[in-house]
Amino acid sequence: MSDLSETSVQPPAPASSLLRWLIRHAAILLAVSVALRLAWTLFSPNGMNFVDLHVYVDGSAALLGGDLYDFTYSVVTPDFPLPFTYPPFAALVFFPLHYIPFPIMGVAWQLLTILALYALVRMSLTLLFGDVARRSDWRPVALLWTTVGVWSEPVRTTLDYGQVNVFLALVTMAAVTSSRWWLSGGLVGFAAGIKLTPAITGLYFLAQRRWKAAAFSAVAFAGTVGLSFLLIGSEAKEYFTTLLGDADRIGPVGSVWNQSLRGALSRIVGYDVGSGVIWLLGVAIATVLAVLAWRTLNRGDRLGTLVLVQLLGLLLSPISWSHHWVWVVPMLIWLLHGPLRELRGTRMIAGYWIVTTLVGVPWVLSFFQDSIWLISRPAILSWAGTVDVIGAFAVFAWVAVRGRGTQAERVSAGSPTESPRRSEQQDPDPAA
Repeated sequence: MSDLSETSVQPPAPASSLLRWLIRHAAILLAVSVALRLAWTLFSPNGMNFVDLHVYVDGSAALLGGDLYDFTYSVVTPDFPLPFTYPPFAALVFFPLHYIPFPIMGVAWQLLTILALYALVRMSLTLLFGDVARRSDWRPVALLWTTVGVWSEPVRTTLDYGQVNVFLALVTMAAVTSSRWWLSGGLVGFAAGIKLTPAITGLYFLAQRRWKAAAFSAVAFAGTVGLSFLLIGSEAKEYFTTLLGDADRIGPVGSVWNQSLRGALSRIVGYDVGSGVIWLLGVAIATVLAVLAWRTLNRGDRLGTLVLVQLLGLLLSPISWSHHWVWVVPMLIWLLHGPLRELRGTRMIAGYWIVTTLVGVPWVLSFFQDSIWLISRPAILSWAGTVDVIGAFAVFAWVAVRGRGTQAERVSAGSPTESPRRSEQQDPDPAA
């Protein structure tokens, strides 16, 4: 944990009267946001659709008939009947939900998602500033960030669909925050057993030299696989021998909702690039930039490391729907409160993300794609549809270049203890 004293770090002083007003009324703003969200849910024609929550609930109930991976939900998605695409362990976790009346489950899921978002924000601030960020005078900052997050497209669509993304991000954040290797690794393995994407957090453990946590995350994931074979062997066999890695089954790769590197490149060239040369070149560039950015970070900058790892994971995944990008909220907290916060370029990049996610660029562009299955489109729509990918590359490049420059300034000023990879404020792993 950070060694910052309680008197050394204060909540950020608002630079404008508007920001002071927002922070002062943060609790009211969040309450209004929650009320508006519930009003939309209860009174709009499509507010209770929750298509992904239906997949979790109804799909896991298909275990009773032994046909989990034959299940599809198409009541409100006739052009794309939604299959159960998650590992079999997820069906075991979700199975009890089908005993709860769905309307009650839908409303509770939304409220719990917003609560989880608030917890994610608080933990992000704690990772950045240490235990001092748990004080009550930091609460308005966390409330304001939660309000912003509620109206960002990743969280907004997570709430619309009844997705699990915020919960998984919170489990991942809890894993990173814990100093116990077995708990950290166990939480990541558990989360990856529900949805494969959190497995990328293993790279965070490696970057922080938490070898035991990294190893145990793989062991814990293997445990979820083993339990699935033990309890629902036929479904587990079908998933891990036939369905794993089939991106076409997850959804239309070329849809603007897919903000992965593969989706962006496919829309630009007009066909699915798959895992061919074009995609591999993009992966190589993204990985190099991410590593260069990470190399400039102070070893104690755990939030920065986590953000870079999660952004890389979102780029490399074949499918990264816009609602998968809930890591934008911790990323914005790191950009605007972290070590590069005073730089104009950092604020410009953060502004880019705030505007594009509050507007919901993929949502706007979705009205201009004739079909979610059609990849080819006009160039202006293709390039506009790379909004999250361009934003992630901008973060990598800016941190790689300006972070190194800031590092050189610190060293020349006589602060060698702040050089990258050398800080004593490292991710705790007492048993490592």
